Amino acid sequence: MRSFEMEQKTTRDAFGAAVYDLAKEDPSIIALGADTTNNLGMGPMSQEIPKRVINVGIAEQNMMGIAAGLAASGYRVFAGSFAPFVAMRSLEQFRTFICYPHLNVKVAGGMGGLSASNEGVTHQCPEDFTIMRSIPGNVVVYPADTASCKVIVRELNKHDGPAYIRLGKLPFRKVFDENYHFELGKANLLEEGTDATIFCNGTTVSRSLQAFDVLREEGISVRVMEMPCIKPLDEEAVLNAAEETGAIVTVEEATILGALGGAVAEVLGENHPTIMKRVGLNDCFGESGELEELMDKYGISVESIVSAVKSVIARKR
Repeated sequence: MRSFEMEQKTTRDAFGAAVYDLAKEDPSIIALGADTTNNLGMGPMSQEIPKRVINVGIAEQNMMGIAAGLAASGYRVFAGSFAPFVAMRSLEQFRTFICYPHLNVKVAGGMGGLSASNEGVTHQCPEDFTIMRSIPGNVVVYPADTASCKVIVRELNKHDGPAYIRLGKLPFRKVFDENYHFELGKANLLEEGTDATIFCNGTTVSRSLQAFDVLREEGISVRVMEMPCIKPLDEEAVLNAAEETGAIVTVEEATILGALGGAVAEVLGENHPTIMKRVGLNDCFGESGELEELMDKYGISVESIVSAVKSVIARKR
């Protein structure tokens, strides 16, 4: 089974670095934080071009309003705070003042999913995908590591309209390099297979690839597809997988209610009913603990993915 080294930097660092690189190229780019500019990797940018980094203090709702005003004035805005505070506390402002007028504001949710780990339920946010993909016109993405995060941020800047990007608290396992490819609304094929398909993103990509290795040793052929863009979803990839493998497993560090698994199930239910299994948090809150241990506890382990794949293949047969 392959192993993945732990990165030195976090996706928050990568986000801030990518925004800074874009700002050096484009004077219309401005960054906002809710006492989180350094937390989101914006420290170097605030030192070099301080007039284009605004710390509004612990006031996420105000941050959304300021971001909307700046975007309406022609700026391309990158704003962020901790995931539960942008996906829930300031959701009304994001929905009504940014998404409704379809403004160019890209919002980062730091410590998304279970990644707040020891900070507990108040700072964890496994619900962010479900909430954010329900907002009309909003793009929702989740990079798997720092290399993919930098590419995704740069591509998101080309998109006219709002977007939400989930970031982790601690370093992820390195999966990709600078040759990573991201296209809005498209999945990435990582491994080919014929017995079943795994759709994964973020922290679950490395675990899904490890599950692939375990299954391959047992003679089971599995397609693995990274789905960094939860909205818009790559419906073509989902339907092709259903047609060609006949069994689907979704794996995510999120609630299975309405997130990646829900999105895939909607496509299959309306177009190509297919045996599937959703791997993720099953309608429950998390608890304090280390991220890797929490993922294992809540059924997002390599063993759980292997078991899920075997179960859908057995049902198919």
